[in-house]
Amino acid sequence: MPERRAEQEGGVSTEQELQLKARVLTEVLPYIKMHRGHTIVIKLGGNAMENEDIRRMFASDVVLMRYVGIQPVIVHGGGPQITYYMKRLSKEVEFVGGHRVTDSETMEIAKMVLVGKVNKEIVSLINRHGTLSMGLSGDDGNLITASKRLAEDGSDIGWVGNVSSINAQIIEELLTYELIPVIASVGTDSEGNSYNINADVVAGEVAMAVNASKVIYMTDVKGILDASGELIRQLDPSGCERMLQTGEVSKGMIPKVGSCLRAVRGGVARATILDGTVDHALLLEVFTDEGVGTMITENGVE
Repeated sequence: MPERRAEQEGGVSTEQELQLKARVLTEVLPYIKMHRGHTIVIKLGGNAMENEDIRRMFASDVVLMRYVGIQPVIVHGGGPQITYYMKRLSKEVEFVGGHRVTDSETMEIAKMVLVGKVNKEIVSLINRHGTLSMGLSGDDGNLITASKRLAEDGSDIGWVGNVSSINAQIIEELLTYELIPVIASVGTDSEGNSYNINADVVAGEVAMAVNASKVIYMTDVKGILDASGELIRQLDPSGCERMLQTGEVSKGMIPKVGSCLRAVRGGVARATILDGTVDHALLLEVFTDEGVGTMITENGVE
């Protein structure tokens, strides 16, 4: 146990500082009670993972959640990292309708980066706090069964996949042993072919499969913005549909909002899109009254 100390950097703790700490703990307690024993799926975006300090902070926040009885499940992408290695290997980077054109060579690079590098880095950061985490990809135990996805115009974009099914039993077994699953967004079909799958989509499907109470999308934007650029704090499914149909959300936000919509309609109580580059954004979302980002629920309120 850490020793209690009266003195801190800069001098002796003031009574006001101690009272502030007490208020913070008082605010956190109801949220610990609310989420204890529940599964929360967290999608860590490639852009939010680029800063080493943010990755370390994310790992410690996830460990704290686990120690207070929450069951986190992490799903990650790695788009910027894949692009970096493709360019290093003089491989052309091409997107169609927001999806990376993935030929066989690109699929090998994606799998190398997602499974062999990014996944292991996240697991290693978490396990600095103890034997707490295990890395997985869709290939492991047929965790993510995939099928081929075509572009919106029907064109073939290579080894890009949709999620056909999630083997929830594997995830639930790891949670039983108090481990934090870290899942790379690579799937496989019945013939053993690997597919690059959008991590936002995977997170939503995993959340539904394990009956999660909440799914959180950590990215590098504040959340869903209105036409004037202001953050929308809360939305319901009909609001999400309207914004998708009118084009108010675009590019990388489309799969996030679409996955939130599907997850909430599939039984997940809350879905939140937030800026993962904010210090301790995950804890602010889970353990405070205000939260951060845009929260989507069935009726649009907490």
